[in-house]
Amino acid sequence: MATHHLPDHFKCPISLEIMSDPVILSSGHTFDRSSIQRWLDAGYRTCPITKLPLPDQPSLIPNHALRSLISNYTLLPPLHQTISQPQTLISTLTSPSSSSDSKIDSLRHLTRLSKRDSAFRRHLADSAAVPAVLAAVVDPALQEKALPLLLNLTLDDDSKVGLVAEGVVARLVAVLLNAPPDCRAVAATIVTSLSVVEVNKATIGAFPAAIAALVAILRDGKGRERKEAATALYALCSFPDNRRRAVSCGAVPILLRNVEIGLERCVEVIGVLAKCKEGREEMEGYNGCVQILARVLRNGSSRGIQYALFALTSLCLYSQEMVLLALEEGVLEASFVFVEDDNEKVRRNACNLIRALRSNNSNHDRVE
Repeated sequence: MATHHLPDHFKCPISLEIMSDPVILSSGHTFDRSSIQRWLDAGYRTCPITKLPLPDQPSLIPNHALRSLISNYTLLPPLHQTISQPQTLISTLTSPSSSSDSKIDSLRHLTRLSKRDSAFRRHLADSAAVPAVLAAVVDPALQEKALPLLLNLTLDDDSKVGLVAEGVVARLVAVLLNAPPDCRAVAATIVTSLSVVEVNKATIGAFPAAIAALVAILRDGKGRERKEAATALYALCSFPDNRRRAVSCGAVPILLRNVEIGLERCVEVIGVLAKCKEGREEMEGYNGCVQILARVLRNGSSRGIQYALFALTSLCLYSQEMVLLALEEGVLEASFVFVEDDNEKVRRNACNLIRALRSNNSNHDRVE
């Protein structure tokens, strides 16, 4: 597929190629993972676009919304061939007298138009259509078509805060709690997209039942909706207050059970929750926590191993009991395998864990 026919926001700002694995930097900008990783590995700690400083260990949050759009993209006819009057579609959607079938048709066309045209998305976000889209999201007859349109509207950073101010969170929580699985999955993806903006993480996390709804999906859901719920929880929990909220909703045992049955994305959330005292206490109290994380070290992907190492380090720095359990599980020997890993974060986390295990174990020996 010729890249010059594709929307500019499908292209990495560094390589100018279509992104295969788009990730979001803390600055809010999206890059292809390989390109931004090379930038970071070269020692740069500024955003390539804004030039603003980044943390020493910048988070790269998968942009699943954009990745899905890129993978599903098909070349469509020019806009004027698709629909001559986009305003007609908006009017149909906002009119109280429009039938459900006509609204569904309008939602379908608006989704196609907004998928590939950022200027049209901005026009739509600034129009009277947003309240109508939000109303459609909680209408069982319309929500399946309304949610992909809402997802498209969240692609532009300028719209993310505005949509939250318009009341999108209440609608998304209603979908997360009561809708069919496919709709819940899209709603969780929208939460992830909105959470790119720091202020939205705080607003969404503080909304009653928002985090609890994601945790409930991880407990009771299936397949894609659980994966998307874990991703949304990871995005929200980069904001410290949300870690405590997730822990109080019972997230830790549910996440560990999901890791145990193979949903590795939950390891990433465990790694983030291990940063807070409440999260570590829940992990220490979960029988088999160290064994589960040790299995990830032996069988997981590079990203899973990175977060399992981080979680184990956090636990072992604060708990002598966790140190002893980790040593019994062979975590020290397993960590040595990763000190020369290709992934710089895996190498660093492995070295930190080895230091934590050696230091705390020698302290224990001296006490005895």
